[in-house]
This record gives sequence, structure tokens and C-alpha cells, in this order.
Amino acid sequence: MSNNKVTRRQFLSYTLTGVGGFMAAGMLMPMVRFAIDPVLQKKDGGDFVTTDVAVADITEEPTRVDFTFEQVDAWYTSEVTNTAWVYKSGDSIVALSPICKHLGCTVNWAGDAEYPDQFFCPCHEGRYEKNGKNVPGTPPLGPLDVFEVRESADGLLEIGMAVPNNLV
Repeated sequence: MSNNKVTRRQFLSYTLTGVGGFMAAGMLMPMVRFAIDPVLQKKDGGDFVTTDVAVADITEEPTRVDFTFEQVDAWYTSEVTNTAWVYKSGDSIVALSPICKHLGCTVNWAGDAEYPDQFFCPCHEGRYEKNGKNVPGTPPLGPLDVFEVRESADGLLEIGMAVPNNLV
């Protein structure tokens, strides 16, 4: 036997510390798992959503294109429909976000008869040029965002994430 004797007080202190540590670990593990598990899940698919619009059918006139994708928020999956204003500018395709930079309303192409070649926000009469640049003197604070675009192997338009507008 050892010459170092453990007192009852030390034994109780060690025992309670050990039991408390196991209880704390038991309570923290589900919280850590809840926070980390969605990050570790495998993602299937990419960042681009295929639309039903053929690239060959896109003209120089902005056209509203609706696209639907599956959104996963932790363990909840929902189907989300988004919109883009799509047109050709030379050889490239431009897809603008319809969300106004002033208050988040939805802009429409030729939404005001007085300005038929501009995007119009009906909330506070904000206006944007065809490339998404905000018209000076109107409420928008910045240009419309653009979506990344590409053509799929079968000739359909694919729309990606919205990024800041670099056309203006």
C-alpha cells in the first residue's frame, strides 16, 4: 500500500469532480453535434440551378425567368422559387436580381410607362438602367446584383449565386 493516504474529503472531491465532468460532457455533446453535424453533411449537386429557358431563346429584351431549387436549413428542406431578369448583352448573358437595393421590393422591367427602358421599383419609384445601375436622384442606394450564369450541356440556362454587380 501507499504511504499517501487519501482523506475522505479528498476522495469525495475527486469523485464529485469526475461525476460532474461526465455530466457536463453528456450535456455538451448533443449541442456540439447539433452545431457541427450540418456542416459535415455531404452536399449533392452544385451551386447552379438549371432553368427551363434555352440559351438560344434569350434576346436583348430583359425577360423574367423563374427558377426553383431545394434549400436545406439544418435538417429542414424546402423548395424555394427565385426570379431573375435575363437578357443578352453582346455575346454574354446577363441575369439581374429583381431585389431593389433600397427596401428590398421587387423591380420590374418597363414597370413605369414613363420609363419603358428601365427597371422600376413601385415602392418608392426607384429606377435602374438596363445593366442594373441605379439612376441618380432616385431612392436605390446601389446597383442590382447579378447572378452567375452558364450554359448547360443541353443548351439550357443555369443560374448560380447572386454577386455584386460588376457591369457598372
